[in-house]
Amino acid sequence: MLSFFKRPKANDGGAAPDPQAAGAPAAPAAPATESARRGIGARLKAGLARTRAQLGHRIAGLFRAHATIDEALYDELETLLLSADVGLPATNFLLESLRQQVARHALRDPERLESALRETLTGLLAPLERPAETGNARPRVIMMVGVNGSGKTTTIGKLAKRFQASHQSVLLAAGDTFRAAAREQLKVWGERNNVAVIAQEGGDSAAVIFDAINAAKARGTDIVLADTAGRLPTQLHLMEELKKVKRVIGKALPGAPHDIWLVLDAGTGQNALAQVKAFDDALSLTGLVVTKLDGTAKGGVIAGIARERPVPVAFIGIGEQIDDLRPFAAQDFVEALFADD
Repeated sequence: MLSFFKRPKANDGGAAPDPQAAGAPAAPAAPATESARRGIGARLKAGLARTRAQLGHRIAGLFRAHATIDEALYDELETLLLSADVGLPATNFLLESLRQQVARHALRDPERLESALRETLTGLLAPLERPAETGNARPRVIMMVGVNGSGKTTTIGKLAKRFQASHQSVLLAAGDTFRAAAREQLKVWGERNNVAVIAQEGGDSAAVIFDAINAAKARGTDIVLADTAGRLPTQLHLMEELKKVKRVIGKALPGAPHDIWLVLDAGTGQNALAQVKAFDDALSLTGLVVTKLDGTAKGGVIAGIARERPVPVAFIGIGEQIDDLRPFAAQDFVEALFADD
């Protein structure tokens, strides 16, 4: 059955589908071999190249450039973290943690501070990497939300392929009835992957998803991926419509939606954090999918999310291939961020 994610406690303080991606072999369900893990690590490293150039390489260079740990080093490190959209609360948390470690262990060598920063950042991100749990609902309904341009519909197509690879049947609900291109895009994914798509020409989003859930129940489908219209979190009347969609899903299948995932474009920086807060307040998110990490130098926003609104990160997108939508692992993420080229 589908794995899903429980919400951690908070800390205080549309491109068209890529034909190659659609036809790419899915990741195996069995544990990865060592060579496969190295391959995954290489793709993650490549996908985070821009963020690494902005953050990892510059931080490493900063530590090597200073002969001692002093206030000038902390000031420059603060500037680098903020420039990578780590955000002020997370930056302050990281710097304070480093200061405490320096005092506790009497550190003098700035390069020792790099190792301490890696460990502290990994610890900050770790709550976003939630243990998978097995759900018994069938169909399991995943409601996908996000602003236009975040890669939501393409992400749905890639998720469908991943779930099929683990021998789960999938049905797609074209609930973005405001944008005809989204409906057609989802149909393309369905045709290429032999996945049923429930759609209507225009009409009400909630009604489309209601019909899709009933169809999934009749067919014995394992998973329903429900697309919704992209919207800005400041469009309060449209956010109210999303709440309505959620309520209608619950009427179609008690207990649903079982997951509500927000798709975020990492390139939007701190605006991504604002989206998380707004959608979470409205819908009680159960997970995030952070896309386009390969195209931005602002991947540090995940640290800001971890500090201010720790919604679990279900997947990260680090490229166009199907295998480049992969589960989030804090240690792998940090290692790729600071990797030597």
